[in-house]
Amino acid sequence: MEMLLGFIVLLGCLFLGIKHGGIGLAVISGIGLTLYTFVFHYKPGTPPIGVMLTILAVVTCAGFLQTSGGLTVMLKYAEKFLRNNPKHITILAPVTTWFLTVLCGTGHVVYTMFPIIYDISIKQNIRPERPMAVSSIASQMGISASPVSVAVVSIVGFMAVAGYTFNLLQILAVSIPATLIGVICAALVSYKRGKDLENDPAFQEMIKDPEQKSYVFGENESLQGKELPSSYYHATIIFLVGIILIAILGNFPDLLPHFADAKGKMKAISMTTVIQIIMLLISAIILFVCKTKAKEVGNSQVFRAGVVALVSVYGVAWMADTYFANHMSILKTFLGSVVTAYPWAYAVVLFFTSKLVNSQGAAVAIVMPMALNLGMDPIMVLSFIPACYGYFFLPTYPSDLACIGFDRSGTTRIGKFVLNHSFMLPGLTGVVTACIAGFIIAHVLY
Repeated sequence: MEMLLGFIVLLGCLFLGIKHGGIGLAVISGIGLTLYTFVFHYKPGTPPIGVMLTILAVVTCAGFLQTSGGLTVMLKYAEKFLRNNPKHITILAPVTTWFLTVLCGTGHVVYTMFPIIYDISIKQNIRPERPMAVSSIASQMGISASPVSVAVVSIVGFMAVAGYTFNLLQILAVSIPATLIGVICAALVSYKRGKDLENDPAFQEMIKDPEQKSYVFGENESLQGKELPSSYYHATIIFLVGIILIAILGNFPDLLPHFADAKGKMKAISMTTVIQIIMLLISAIILFVCKTKAKEVGNSQVFRAGVVALVSVYGVAWMADTYFANHMSILKTFLGSVVTAYPWAYAVVLFFTSKLVNSQGAAVAIVMPMALNLGMDPIMVLSFIPACYGYFFLPTYPSDLACIGFDRSGTTRIGKFVLNHSFMLPGLTGVVTACIAGFIIAHVLY
């Protein structure tokens, strides 16, 4: 009975927290921690300090990248690529937004791409819903394939805490191809979805009004033809070199400094520590080489979003760890056998937890440590990394709402029954096929 009441408290805090956003979710977790400690007399769990410090270093670096103009360079080349291949926008746009997220570690880069994708598709007489909805999905799927995202950094940290030796590159070797396959499959099912614009009576009725037609087919701002300062390009190069350096060090641990552990055995420093050091180093180099104003980093969209994710992971992970740690013996008995017999159940739990907290990083922080403590095969955990993206299920996430707003044709929308929205088909297709691909790739590699 006590265990059930504790679980109700956990769910109650999550439901209450999501109404107030990421930081609200974190502080409302304090209610759960207070009840667990002073009413249920649970021993408080341990906040994932190592994971949080890594997240902090990563979002700081991402903030410097955006403030220095390095992100603008990436967006300019992405736009050029799409405008040079307009007829295949439904396939190329989501691959582009996925790739940008992989590079930058945040799906928020997609906001700048939406007007470009819309402009190209409407001028090609392609139903904007087709490339735009799947591009929104793809931008979020890229999070679990990015070496500098909160979710992946968290996975690296929790794997290390659980005693598993999977490094960053081994994790990305599964998540990058798996999510890319998922994105391509989602794009393919979107290629002809919905009526063509000339056969869509609602669209044709709307553009009968000259004012509406002008609005629908109006010009969008473009980065093409704009001269960017050389410092912008320097920031991009510095950032990309840093990412390559992390990949090299992750793949060749002999290059890392080695120190004696408690037993006197020489061991390489952990990749979470390496990521922290390199991210701060990249930030410092950008600061001096590009003459970036450090005071402006805190106001950048990427930094603010990352700090919100950091705080939410802090509160949610601490509360969840407190509950699960105090019932681990029971959970191992009941859930351990279920997860072992039906590994896909882990993916389902991860998927809906992500929807519950609207964060891949927070979902990983809640579900992954529990699964590893239950003795779940880490290869199975790696297989289902793409399942940490489930918040498209209800069209309430900012990027999806922004996508609807940027589609001036009105084809990207929320349906009458809410669940029949523009993001459901590409979202389910992308996540399910990515999980299947992840399962195959992880078992082939490991």
